[in-house]
Formats: sequence, C-alpha cells, structure tokens
Amino acid sequence: MDEKIDFDRLDEALKRCGSNWDAAQTHGLLCGRLAIAGVAAGPDWLQQVLEETNSSNAAFGECQKFLDTLYQSTYWQLSERLSEFELLLPDDGEDVMLRAPALGHWCEGFLHGLVSSKHADALKKRLAAEPLSDIIKDMLQITRAALDEEIDAEENEAAYTELVEYLRVAAQLCYEELADIRNVTVSTNER
Repeated sequence: MDEKIDFDRLDEALKRCGSNWDAAQTHGLLCGRLAIAGVAAGPDWLQQVLEETNSSNAAFGECQKFLDTLYQSTYWQLSERLSEFELLLPDDGEDVMLRAPALGHWCEGFLHGLVSSKHADALKKRLAAEPLSDIIKDMLQITRAALDEEIDAEENEAAYTELVEYLRVAAQLCYEELADIRNVTVSTNER
C-alpha cells in the first residue's frame, strides 16, 4: 500500500490543474489534517487543495489520482506507525537552495492543517501544551528560515537533513499525541 508519489510530477499536476497549493504544502496540509481527523480528513483536504480548480480541466483527473494515492499512502504510513513515513519534498539530488523553501512550505501546510479544521476546546488545549506547542513553534521558525549562503554547501546540506528528520518525527509525534482528538471526532461523527 506504500505507493510513492513523485514530488515533481504532483507539483506539475497541481499547477496544470490550477491549484493554489504546491506539492509540499499539499502533503503538509494532509499530515496536519490526518493528525486531527484521521481517515475522515480526506474529503475536506481534497476539496481544499482543489478549490478554485476546474474539474473539466484535462489535468484535473490526473491530479485527483495523484492526490488520492498520496492520501492513501500517507494515511497508511501514519496510522500504521511506519518508520518509512517521509515528507513529500523535492528529490535529494536537487540543490539544497531549491529544497529548503519546499521544507518551509511543508511546514506552512502542516500548520494550516492543524488550525483550519473545527477546533474544540480540547484541541486548542492540546495544541497549546507540550510537546505540540514546541513543535508548532519550531515549524513556525522553519517557515521563516533561510539558508546561509556564507556557510558551505555541506553544512547547509547537513542542517537541511537534520530538519527533515526532525519534521518527519514531529509529524508522527503529532499524529500520536492527537489520537484522543481523532477518536472524539470519529465518535461524534458516528452519532
């Protein structure tokens, strides 16, 4: 069930489709939404990413197929607590100066996913408490971060790799920490 989506192909499909979201933001948004709503996040996430697109656009179907695969794969990785969970980012072969902004976009999407759904008081309290409050602060910092052109490429690469690993673990931790919020959402929707 772990079908891999290519960052560049999804990014191009989103552009051709007319979405305002890029591939990194889209995956971050999905991960944030899944942390709060679990499997039920899919329809709202898809609607948000494809908002203001034209379903008669020739690229719409391809984009929707990519997004469906991304949703299924990401949900499976997070819900099964798989260690191979990865952020959807540009390939490591790309220059770090091109990959770093995508990392910030992923964080923007994730944070948007956490706060753009209905917020009950229990969720607000959880997001304001540690460790989630620290993760949110860190992600906000990453959205504003820039690579230091004075530092050599090797150091920037090492810093980037460290941030990617931190965010990978942070997304999984958020998913685990918000399990009780997802369970409340599911039981409320079942009534």
